[in-house]
Amino acid sequence: MKYRALAVGSDGVRVMMESALTARDRVGVQDFVLLENHTSEVAFIENLRKRFKENLIYTYIGSVLVSVNPYKDLEIYTKQHMERYRGVNFYEVSPHIYAVSDNAYRSMRTERRDQCILISGESGAGKTEASKKVLQYYAVTCPASDKVQTVKDRLLQSNPVLEAFGNAKTLRNDNSSRFGKYMDIQFDFKGAPVGGHILNYLLEKSRVVHQSHGERNFHIFYQLIEGGEEDLLRRLGLERNAQQYQYLVKGNCPKVSSINDRNDWKVVRKALTVIGFTDDDVEELLNIIASVLHLGNVQYGSEESGNAYITTDSQIKYLSRLIGVDGSVLKEALTHKKIIAKGEELMSPLNQEQAASARDALSKAIYGRTFTWLVNKINASLEFKDSSFSSKNASVIGLLDIYGFEVFQNNSFEQFCINYCNEKLQQLFIELTLKSEQDEYEAEGITWEPVQYFNNKIICDLVEEKFKGIISILDEECLRPGDASDITFLEKLEDTVGGHPHFVTHKLADGKTRKVMGREEFRLLHYAGEVNYNVNGFLDKNNDLLFRNLKEAMCMSENKILTQCFDREELTDKKRPETAATQFKTSLAQLMEILMSKEPSYVRCIKPNDAKQAGRFDEVLIRHQVKYLGLMENLRVRRAGFAYRRRYETFLQRYKSLCPETWPNWQGRLVDGVSTLVKHLGYKPEEYKLGRTKIFIRFPKTLFATEDALEVRKHSLATKLQACWKGYSQKTKYRKLRRSAIVIQAWWRGILARRRAQRRRQAAETIRRFIKGFIYRHQPRCPENEYFLDYVRYSFLMKLSRNLPKNVLDKSWPTPPPALAEASEHLRKLCMQNMVWKYCKTISPEWKHQLEQKMVASEIFKDKKDNYPQSVPKLFVSTRLNGEDINPKVVQALGTDKMKYAVPVTKYDRKGYKARSRQLLLMGNSAIIAEEAKVKQRIDYSALKGISVSSLSDGVFVIHVVCEDNKQKGDVVLQSDHVIETLTKVAICADKINSINISQGSIKFTVGQGKEGIIDFTSGSELIVAKAKNGHLSVTAPRLNSR
Repeated sequence: MKYRALAVGSDGVRVMMESALTARDRVGVQDFVLLENHTSEVAFIENLRKRFKENLIYTYIGSVLVSVNPYKDLEIYTKQHMERYRGVNFYEVSPHIYAVSDNAYRSMRTERRDQCILISGESGAGKTEASKKVLQYYAVTCPASDKVQTVKDRLLQSNPVLEAFGNAKTLRNDNSSRFGKYMDIQFDFKGAPVGGHILNYLLEKSRVVHQSHGERNFHIFYQLIEGGEEDLLRRLGLERNAQQYQYLVKGNCPKVSSINDRNDWKVVRKALTVIGFTDDDVEELLNIIASVLHLGNVQYGSEESGNAYITTDSQIKYLSRLIGVDGSVLKEALTHKKIIAKGEELMSPLNQEQAASARDALSKAIYGRTFTWLVNKINASLEFKDSSFSSKNASVIGLLDIYGFEVFQNNSFEQFCINYCNEKLQQLFIELTLKSEQDEYEAEGITWEPVQYFNNKIICDLVEEKFKGIISILDEECLRPGDASDITFLEKLEDTVGGHPHFVTHKLADGKTRKVMGREEFRLLHYAGEVNYNVNGFLDKNNDLLFRNLKEAMCMSENKILTQCFDREELTDKKRPETAATQFKTSLAQLMEILMSKEPSYVRCIKPNDAKQAGRFDEVLIRHQVKYLGLMENLRVRRAGFAYRRRYETFLQRYKSLCPETWPNWQGRLVDGVSTLVKHLGYKPEEYKLGRTKIFIRFPKTLFATEDALEVRKHSLATKLQACWKGYSQKTKYRKLRRSAIVIQAWWRGILARRRAQRRRQAAETIRRFIKGFIYRHQPRCPENEYFLDYVRYSFLMKLSRNLPKNVLDKSWPTPPPALAEASEHLRKLCMQNMVWKYCKTISPEWKHQLEQKMVASEIFKDKKDNYPQSVPKLFVSTRLNGEDINPKVVQALGTDKMKYAVPVTKYDRKGYKARSRQLLLMGNSAIIAEEAKVKQRIDYSALKGISVSSLSDGVFVIHVVCEDNKQKGDVVLQSDHVIETLTKVAICADKINSINISQGSIKFTVGQGKEGIIDFTSGSELIVAKAKNGHLSVTAPRLNSR
């Protein structure tokens, strides 16, 4: 059962039962008592359906909680939810298992009376989960200490252990409890849990040896095989395969998708440690579990005489080692039975069928007694061991998790006992419900009206009456000598109780009934309906006998647990043991006494469908459970008097707004206020009664009409309250803002005034120090002038930071005060170095080469030649002639020598100074003068003496060469439009930077063998190059700059 979800609105607030009535059309009513048509089963189930679809799984019938298993996780079991229900009145919050738990706990604390919570329902309805939630609630919300925490942990950890050994997968439920459990939780005077005690009822031992198809044996077998360590399994002689064991294969369901046996094994092992099991205890316990599996694998053969013998000696070896009994003793005990006749002991061999039955009986006995030992061991660990605390003085809350009414296709001895138990519980429930109703009426002074109800005492007597009851007849048939059988038991029933109105057999039934009954069946008309029981197996299951020699063998066991389970006194006791039915009847009577001594609370669990699907509501199945749980009978008894009752203060507080005389506050007695209110509402006398502390309302429609009137009234009240509240809140807000503004204004004015005064003082002090410093400014640094000097320095540095040079060409620099002259010069140099460094860091290799050429040009021509300034912004190019401008023959003549620069020039002949177009090519080692396809002159750089150029803006220059070489005809006179660029390139290529001569007037040059020519340079308005009358070459050039 998985339900962890909010059963109220998602807002998570407390919702009183009456508050939910306004939404009853959508979510139904939270208490079935408030159903208008309370006798209609259809209305009952429809209300369940509405709430189930809204994930509201809990509903009340008065103080009885009805719980529907949602088969999904719902978030309603958090610590926040526990706190929401803690210490709150039962009807102040929506229905919940926590409300029942808290109500029982508070009643125990305040009334000092023991409580019990009875949880019932069919398999898969969620009984075990509900009991877990109750335990978890007490573990979280009750006071705690170190000792108490240990008890809490053991109480919680007892669940997985008992589930492992007592629960199994059935067709209806993957975790079905196959035993009844009653747990007492003991509380000290502080309300803290200090101990506990568990009673178990009617373990389904037959499951150990047989399971129906689709079902499993008890969980512990599968957990051990799947989760046990390899060494452990090897020691126990087990394999990690459930299919190898006869007791685990009959249901053909070794694995279940919803069960993780490996993880559950870890949980059980941890729980055993928490509860206080020693390693030796666990080892002995697991030896017994393994021995049951080995016992199931003991196989028999048949001799010619018909006697049985064991064919699987390996299993006997394992059994002998695990339970500490000699192998030969075990063999004999499993194939013979001991008979005592006239004081003599005789060993009678068994046939194959009898031996198999004896083996299964031993398996059931070992497991059943071990389970009882396990419960006793848990009880010992839960016992509160404090000499200062007496368990007699402890307050107790009992928790009963027991089978619900069961009706199967084939009902046997187990269903008979279970349904007998439910008859007794129903009888108790009716008696206690009527008694509590009667006590409340008497306490309130209301006349008690007798309630007509079906008293199932007649059915209980049919089952348990001495000498005449079914159990007595069954015991008598089991004990009598002769050939007693299940059929003779049925015949005796027909003879003894055949005339009972609630008993029918095939023989006694009418023709219509005989068609649906077998000849081996009898029918009981229970309070919840008719059930047919098949008598096959009744005597064997009731006898539950174990052959004497098997008991003797178990008494020889060296296993410490088995020595406690099989007492040797049992062998000497001549008294026949009680039958299973009588034992169950006795334990049930003791349980009834326990429950009668306590104040009960009820939880009825319902399974919505057989497929275990979330959100699926099977109306047929639910109608079946509503009937067998007796819910309609419960509701009818609860509604026999008044449907609704509340304390005066609660009723008046909720509905006082409906009457002008009680609104907004009633000052008189509560009963008078309620009387005034109901008269104003128009209640008729037969609709209500006023008790001493409560009002009783007979019909739900009366309450619904009141609730609807309140819903209408809420709107007008809300409007009025909103208006009043808005006015009040706005006035309050305005007054608060006004007071705050006045405080802030006064505070701020004070701050501003103090700031102004402080600024004036600081200003006066500053002016005083400045004037004094100015007077002493020429003296060495002293206290009188240090402020002024520091200010002057600071002013200069701030001015400098705002007016630093922007680039390396910017030579501006602020004038420093005398005291900072040296520092200023250092800063200027550092600034310049930094700008230069930054600039150099950003230039590319090409630009660097350009600058290097410009530096050479500057070194040669700056302030010496007129047209130099105009050349500065113009970039030097790598060549003035492209490849196609130079004749291929010239290129061929140059060979592999790389050309570094080429420029078109004009050459003036030595004789006559005739101008001719030429190309000047600068190679690696020489300068070439070319004319179209012919190299006219090659001048080696080593033969170049120097270059002469005028200081004017003309482009004429003379290349002076050594004339000793016959190849050289003399100096060369050339003119270039890019004279600065051309001469810079020549100077760099020939490495003749210092060999360039800039003349002011004229230039002499060598014409040939000892002959000289002269070039005269004069200033003019335009550039003219011509031969003068005196035979010189005359160059007139405009002056661009005045030097």
